[in-house]
Amino acid sequence: MKYIQTEQSISIPEGVTVAIKARVIKVTGPRGTLVKNLKHIDVTFTKVDKNLIKVTVHNGDRKHVAALRTVKSLVDNLITGVTKGYKYKMRYVYAHFPINVNVVEKEGQKFIEIRNFLGDKKVRLVPVRKGVTIEFSTTVKDEMVLSGNSVEDVSQNAADVQQICRVRNKDIRKFLDGIYVSAKGNIVEDL
Repeated sequence: MKYIQTEQSISIPEGVTVAIKARVIKVTGPRGTLVKNLKHIDVTFTKVDKNLIKVTVHNGDRKHVAALRTVKSLVDNLITGVTKGYKYKMRYVYAHFPINVNVVEKEGQKFIEIRNFLGDKKVRLVPVRKGVTIEFSTTVKDEMVLSGNSVEDVSQNAADVQQICRVRNKDIRKFLDGIYVSAKGNIVEDL
């Protein structure tokens, strides 16, 4: 079944500007600028006024209309990123061998260096994505905080760290060691 016309509306808060040219969205806010390329999704953007954008699909089938909500969520995430930012907290879990985590710089790029995971001599390196900052908590033991404007970069960096610390060739019900996301939120907390 074809849907003749389906719309979603995106409201833009004060202090944020959204520029759309050929389905490349550039969102500028108090925390910086984010750019997202949506040329692969066939939708129409209409700027109603400076505080409202309508996203429309003409003659779309069910999956094409479902992509409309995805586009709305992606733009909402960009707006949240430039106003509040994103913060992921990760905790180190170990039973015996304490995990050592540092941020090192090699050949001009930053890496998260993980040592002594399950007593391994192997040093695990995870590249830090552009725009992501890593801090180690001073109040909570064995906690790392990843923060940045782009939810995709911050969450992917957290996923990379968690994936590189998977336990292999052992019973994962017994060996629960690893680095896991303990909390997700915004840098600028709502009052």
